[in-house]
Amino acid sequence: MKRLLFLLLIAGFTFSACSGQTGKKQTKEPTKKETKMKTIHLNKIDFLKKVANYEANPNEFKYLGDKPALIDFYADWCGPCKVIAPILEDLAAEYDGEVYIYKINTEEEQELAALFGIRSIPSLLFIPMDEQPQMAQGALPKSALKEAIDKVLLKK
Repeated sequence: MKRLLFLLLIAGFTFSACSGQTGKKQTKEPTKKETKMKTIHLNKIDFLKKVANYEANPNEFKYLGDKPALIDFYADWCGPCKVIAPILEDLAAEYDGEVYIYKINTEEEQELAALFGIRSIPSLLFIPMDEQPQMAQGALPKSALKEAIDKVLLKK
């Protein structure tokens, strides 16, 4: 009987310790909401307004943005695209106010994909302010993307 009582006490202490409650009431304090930039999904209409109007200027690429940009050409079914998606979200927040990070779904925007000759995804188009765009293919690691943004887009 003493053994049973002892085991029940030990079990009770174990369950209460594992429940994770500290005995203090947790109050919800209002948190400051930071508005960090996220990646921006583009369709053809947005591309013509924000990036380049290739219908008006079919022979030259004239960037319309006020900050350098990185465009990720991706597809929902693409494994490497899914790998770099959270990296690009992080970079959009990190370079908030310095660089636009756009995403174009090649399945939905086939005309834009064909315009840039996208044959493999992910493909990344780096658009500096006063130079010609540069294309990179494949899922680059975060360090390589940061280096490319700093050197190609921000000239650091």
